[in-house]
Order: sequence, then structure tokens, then C-alpha cells
Amino acid sequence: MINSLKFILSTQLKRSGINKTISGFTLIELLVAMIMAVLIITPLMAFMINILDGDRKEQAKANSEQEIQAALDYIARDLEQAVYIYDADGVTRNTNTTTISSSGIADQIPPVKSASSCSPTSGSNPSVCTPILVFWKRELKPDSVGITATTQTSATQTDDGFAYSLVAYYLITNPNKTNDTWSQEARIGRFELQGPVNAAYANATGSASDTGFNPPPLSKIGATLKEKMNQWQTALGASANYSTSNQVVTLVDYISTTVPPSASAAPCSSPNLVGSQTSGFFACVNANEVLAQVYIRGNALARLQNNNLVSTDNTKTYFPSSSIRVQGHGFLFTK
Repeated sequence: MINSLKFILSTQLKRSGINKTISGFTLIELLVAMIMAVLIITPLMAFMINILDGDRKEQAKANSEQEIQAALDYIARDLEQAVYIYDADGVTRNTNTTTISSSGIADQIPPVKSASSCSPTSGSNPSVCTPILVFWKRELKPDSVGITATTQTSATQTDDGFAYSLVAYYLITNPNKTNDTWSQEARIGRFELQGPVNAAYANATGSASDTGFNPPPLSKIGATLKEKMNQWQTALGASANYSTSNQVVTLVDYISTTVPPSASAAPCSSPNLVGSQTSGFFACVNANEVLAQVYIRGNALARLQNNNLVSTDNTKTYFPSSSIRVQGHGFLFTK
């Protein structure tokens, strides 16, 4: 009886038993799988990185193109009001009261006459300002003149007046690479001296002017308008500088300072060429015709990196450039 029970129990256990099989990967199989994963994933990762890097560069290039065009449009609107544009003679020469034909206004404007953000180069000043586009313009001052003497201070019975302003655009470089506010390349800055309205019954708005302003020197002795305008002197005096309110305001950043890989012939020659054609900002000026062709070249790579910012045949597409030709439509009453 006991033997029968043992037999039945052992048979039942064999039928209901679970066969547990333990299986896994060998070390060789794991190594082969890892090698295959590296061979497949690595190219895919490199491909994705290149796509993302290319997208960043294209976005930076698009931003540079848009900002350059916006800057040129702004300069063009400014220049359309010009009554006189200085060529290289006026921008690079200092005042010369002995030889009128050799005079200029370089020592009357920043950086020789120091202004905020634009002062003479020194070891502690990382910025170098170079005047490129300097001109006189006649601009509208709304509600700046009273209709009669009794309405001169009236807030409602006023008329518009016109005033002269001296405007200068600068190429500002960062040679020491120590200015953290702006890029390590260059930027374009704008300086303006506004004058008063020359009209009877000018109110407080019309009579206001910037410190150091002097009107165009049309009464000076000279055979040509160029000789007269090159004798302009600021009202600051010999040793004074411009006040902090007369700032050189940045118009656009990330301007190229590198020479293009295949520089073409200069579009004009001295004295019409103002600045260097190998820089990112220069102009061709015809002072007699009040005409200027302005050139700007950006550096999109400077938005993404601090090294390898040189323009080469492989990277020249990231140095977008554009130009604009503007005729001044303002006029001087003595013409």
C-alpha cells in the first residue's frame, strides 16, 4: 500500500513539474552587439550634430543679413536729408587755419574730441573709433516755432521749423577683445550734434541744441563749399570734450574686421574712399554731388564662436555684405 502511494505521488510530481531553463548572452555576443551599435549610432549622431550646427550657422547668417539691411535702411533715411557729406580729406585731416585747402574736421569730432563710447585709443580703452560717414543734414523739428511773438510759448499755436545737425557714423573695433558688452569683431556707432532752429519766435524746443554745436561754416573764406565745410570747428574749445549726453550709440554689431579671401578692386579712390575697403564698413563719397555709396559686411560666425573668425573660401557665405547708394536731398540756403 505504501509503495503504491509513493509510485502515484512520484508520477504526479513528474507530470505537474515545471522545467526551468536558464538561458542568456555570451560575452562574445555582447561585444559584437556593442560594436555594431557603435558603428551604426556614431555616424547618425555625427549627422545630427552637423545638421544642428548647420542650422545654427544659417540662422546666424540670416540674422546678420537682416540687421545689415536694417542698418543700411536707417543710414539711407539719414543720408537723404544730407546737405553736405565729408570725403576722406575732411574726415582724416585736422584743422588748418594757415592752409585752408589742407584743413579738415578730424580733431573736432570723436574720437579726438572724446565722447561716450568713443575716445582716443589707450591701453585701458579696448575700442577704436574710425569715422567713416560724416555729414550735415537739415531735419524737421515739429512744433518748434511760434506763429507770432505772443504764441511763442503756446502749446497749441506752433509751427514746424528746420535745424542743421552734424551726424557721424563710426566703425568701432575691439582689438584687445576685452569689451564683453559687444562682439570681438566690430560694430557701427552713430554720433549726432543737433543745432537750434534758425527762425524768429523759436520756442524752447526750437532753441535747444547740443553742447559743442556750431552751425555749418558757410561764412568762412574758401573757393569751394568743400573748403568752407572743412573749416568747421566745435564750440567746445581746444581742450574740452563732449558731454556724456553726446553718446556714440551702437547701430549694429557683428561687423567683419577680416579681409575677404578674394578682395576685388576698390570701388573708388582717395579722397572719395573713406575707410578701408577690406574692413566691414566703408563708403565712397562724392562731396560735390552730396552722394555716397555705403558698404557693410557682417560676420555671422562671431555670433557663434570666439575663434576661427577669418573669412575663407569655405566660410565666406557667413560674411554677408550689402551696399546702398544715397543722394542727399537737403539744401543749404546759400546755394
